[in-house]
Amino acid sequence: MKKELPHFNIGASYGGNQDWFPTFMMRIGGCGAETACDSSMYFALHRGLSKIAPENYRALGRDEYVDFAYVMKPYLSPRMTGIDRLDIFVDGYSQYLRDRGEDSLSMTEFSGDEPYDSAKSAVIRQIDGEYPIPTLILNHRDKRYEDYVWHWFLINGYNDTNGFYVKAVTYSGYEWLSLKDLWNTGYPRRGGFVLFNID
Repeated sequence: MKKELPHFNIGASYGGNQDWFPTFMMRIGGCGAETACDSSMYFALHRGLSKIAPENYRALGRDEYVDFAYVMKPYLSPRMTGIDRLDIFVDGYSQYLRDRGEDSLSMTEFSGDEPYDSAKSAVIRQIDGEYPIPTLILNHRDKRYEDYVWHWFLINGYNDTNGFYVKAVTYSGYEWLSLKDLWNTGYPRRGGFVLFNID
């Protein structure tokens, strides 16, 4: 079975891209803010939570997306060690939601220390429930995942036809990755998922 959530395009870009940001710190450390912006766009376009996206979210251009990212920046600001814990993302994005008067969307942390089977079940549950999944990967021993090291991105689909693969969205595109390989980083300190729920 394969399931993908709808997303959004800005020109030819599948979602936003932190490489667009004009300042160095946001280009290297703005992935948390960018992931929150993409989440906001998804919930505005596809779940009716329009208060958490820019007013013109249905026709957002690149410049407007960058402006949106800098609105999000104070809540998920780049820092020397990065947004390297799930609670930093949850706390920052929760404050953004409160400031926008949106109290129906909540988040829980799903630690990277959880076993793979639990992570797989969480992905299926969230995607089937029509929730994208903000995902944090810290270090990883497999060089195939070097673009995801110390990085936030969205998962917005899964395919369990031949193994279990997730659709990882980042840098204007997506690719299908083995969740088992992605989850088993080879390091004791791991990231994890942020799980959304609409009350």
